[in-house]
Amino acid sequence: MKALIIGATGATGKDLVNTLLRDPDYTDVVVFVRRATGAKHPKLTEILTDFDKMDPIAEQINGDVWFSCLGTTLKTAGSKEKQWHIDYEIPLEFARIARRNGVAQTVLLSSYGASPDSRVFYSKMKGELEERIKGLGFEKLVIFRPGLLLRKNTDRLGERISAGVIRFLNGLGIIKKFRPMPTELLAEKLAKTPKVCGNGVHVIELDGIFEV
Repeated sequence: MKALIIGATGATGKDLVNTLLRDPDYTDVVVFVRRATGAKHPKLTEILTDFDKMDPIAEQINGDVWFSCLGTTLKTAGSKEKQWHIDYEIPLEFARIARRNGVAQTVLLSSYGASPDSRVFYSKMKGELEERIKGLGFEKLVIFRPGLLLRKNTDRLGERISAGVIRFLNGLGIIKKFRPMPTELLAEKLAKTPKVCGNGVHVIELDGIFEV
């Protein structure tokens, strides 16, 4: 299979790239990045991309499956408008081009609580993106809605504290379905679903991800 990835330089995206490169079922791995990463591998191709103007690279958005791991925090983005552009507008435009070019499968990394009816900005944004991509009619669409992710060497204090609290509660047998997931494990599940899920829309929530 030929895989395409956006969001390849984030924590989950990096782990996904490495997972796909190790997987013999994936013969080509194409990542769309703003800047060259310097990574080298016989199966890996980097496409330098201006995500605000994707027409120049549109013909290169072709393959068997595309993965969206693109996303940012409100703090990093600086405003809701910028976060909306990164988390919603860019993946949706990439999805439109991929569909037009005949890419049959999409694996979308969303978030727990995603819903177009949510009153929470982030959850509403993710939910609306899910619905718009569903409407494009991919043969197979797999949506992952994980909870707290464990990133290697994270510098986010709140993330470390939240993970510690949840692990403590998990040890008491409480809220086990919310247990944190390492990004390496999530990447393995993302890579696996195109091979094990049939056609149609699949939404995989929280603890269900561990069972994939």
